[in-house]
Amino acid sequence: MAFVSYNQMEQNRSYTFLNRPRPVESRPIYRKPSAERTLYQFGNITYDRRVVRGNVFAQNIISATKRIDPTEIERPQTFKRRSIPKQPREQIRSVTPDALRGRTHNKVQTESYLEALSDVIVTSDQNCETEALLDKSSTPLFIPAKSGKDVETQIEEGELFDFDREVVPLLEVLVGKVLEQSLLEVMEEEELAYLKAQQRAFEELRNSELAEVQRLQEQERRRREEKERRIAQQREVLRKERETAQKMAARAYTKEYMSGLLATVFTSLRADGYFFDPIERDIESNFLPWLMSEVVKNVEKKSAARELLDSIIFDLAELRLERLKELETQTSESE
Repeated sequence: MAFVSYNQMEQNRSYTFLNRPRPVESRPIYRKPSAERTLYQFGNITYDRRVVRGNVFAQNIISATKRIDPTEIERPQTFKRRSIPKQPREQIRSVTPDALRGRTHNKVQTESYLEALSDVIVTSDQNCETEALLDKSSTPLFIPAKSGKDVETQIEEGELFDFDREVVPLLEVLVGKVLEQSLLEVMEEEELAYLKAQQRAFEELRNSELAEVQRLQEQERRRREEKERRIAQQREVLRKERETAQKMAARAYTKEYMSGLLATVFTSLRADGYFFDPIERDIESNFLPWLMSEVVKNVEKKSAARELLDSIIFDLAELRLERLKELETQTSESE
């Protein structure tokens, strides 16, 4: 910071002031408490020993020079809270047990000195009467003492006030004010009537515009609903056409696939014996096996008879051959 002396300012005929910039210091709103006030920091006023509670005849006076430790004040309260366990109200207050069956409880006094109890409240009558006092007289009117000198003057008639002359400006003002007020009221009534007519026309115009807006909104809503309905119908038609095309394609493919499959299935079923003629099945199952067995028997009989005939022919041929040999030997011997 630099200051310029008065003499120098008189010489230069100018005043200059220079100071370096500095940040603004943040000052607290409230002043700092003194050391005596900050000596004791109590969180709860109920534990402050300086606060007198209960009977004031036995006050615990604390000297100003004696220092108090807050822990010493809170420690007995803590011990007292710890020593007393928390119990419900039902357990703290003893309750008389219920009477046994056939018995009832009677209210009796348990004090050391018995006292006669009665429903009649003892009362006593007492009366008093005030002394007869006289009414206070009214206070006389205060009249201040007279001071100064009395002076009088004489005023002739018409000297101070002439009613006919003085009333003219008053009447002019009154009549002018009345006429001005009446004109203002008439103009106000006309303006109010004009405002009401303009407001009525504005309301009619607004109502017509609102009706037109509602009509256009309703028309737009109907168009939108009709458009949505047409779109839904077209979608439904396209869906049905697509389903119909799919069904027709599936039917054609099924027919093409089943055209050769049906004959193959019936052929395989017929070959497996699922489709048969009962007469043919009876012939095949009953008649043909019997016929084959009978044919086999006849063939066996014929083959047995043929073998027997062959054996007989063979024996006769051997026998005739032996006889022929014997005849030849005999003829050869006879020669």
